[in-house]
Amino acid sequence: MRGAVLYAPGEIHVEDRPDPTIEHPTDVIIRLAATCVCGSDLWPYRGIAAVDGPAPMGHEYVGVVEEIGDDVRTVRPGQFVVGSFFASDNTCEICRAGYQSRCVRAESVGAIGTQAQYARIPLADGTLVATPEPPPDDLVPGLLAASDVLGTGWFGAVAAEVGPGRTVAVVGDGAVGLLAVLAARQLGAERVVAMSRHEPRQKLAREFGATDIVTERGDEGVARIKELTRGLGAHSVIEAVGTQESMMQAVRSTRPGGHVGYVGVSHGVALPGQELFFAEVHLHGGPAPVRRFLPELIELVCTRTIDPGKVFDLELPLDEAAEGYRAMDERRAVKTLLRP
Repeated sequence: MRGAVLYAPGEIHVEDRPDPTIEHPTDVIIRLAATCVCGSDLWPYRGIAAVDGPAPMGHEYVGVVEEIGDDVRTVRPGQFVVGSFFASDNTCEICRAGYQSRCVRAESVGAIGTQAQYARIPLADGTLVATPEPPPDDLVPGLLAASDVLGTGWFGAVAAEVGPGRTVAVVGDGAVGLLAVLAARQLGAERVVAMSRHEPRQKLAREFGATDIVTERGDEGVARIKELTRGLGAHSVIEAVGTQESMMQAVRSTRPGGHVGYVGVSHGVALPGQELFFAEVHLHGGPAPVRRFLPELIELVCTRTIDPGKVFDLELPLDEAAEGYRAMDERRAVKTLLRP
């Protein structure tokens, strides 16, 4: 099969990889209908995270079940399925509490690499959710978004305790931040402030339900949020970047007693203890337990209640994955969809 492999920073190749096979009785093999490049893929691509190349790439996926292991009970060949970037058994005590991304048996799908024609998905019964019927092609991008960026933005909103009557600020205008805007509106937020400097992303944020746009960053961005909230700060802030600046901007934009949902993959973030102590804000976040939200998100997409697929503004064949990475790295694209 063909698959994307990262050899070194900036060096992506699409090459022949071994076809996946059933390794454990709880595995399935899926034929990818679509996959994509994630913002978190850019950390190793840029050399910010360590590159242990050659490394298969990709952890977002939708596709059709081709083969199942002997112990698989909840999906069958021919079904269209959506999965999470962490495989989980969905039965352990942590999973039952709603944190499948920290399952005691969790496996990283990124280590398998789903920017490919086929993929082995472990712990299939606890990881995959089948759609009610094979979706039309125009719904595939939205279902693909559910496998990570929509589920992650949704978790950011839930972690930030978004709800009716609340003012929400979203730090970050990548795919996760934009879909956090969508999630906040779906969860009933009264006001959603998207923090973005880029006009095309501002436009998409508006389409997803943003009521206000703030172009400033850092302390200036915090001051604008305070100005919009009578000096108090937002009830809920979603941090969707993962840098020191974005985290501190999120904490400082939150009113005392408010909630920060942080879902940007942290790199070099260190929180000043005394400032955090006197901020009196709630912090909750981490790798999104996407599996918790998949049934609801799939229904919202399949009934056309939401259209998160709009976040894909570049579509390429899998063999052109390197251009998809470049486009996102150079901010020419919000998110690249790849068709195997």
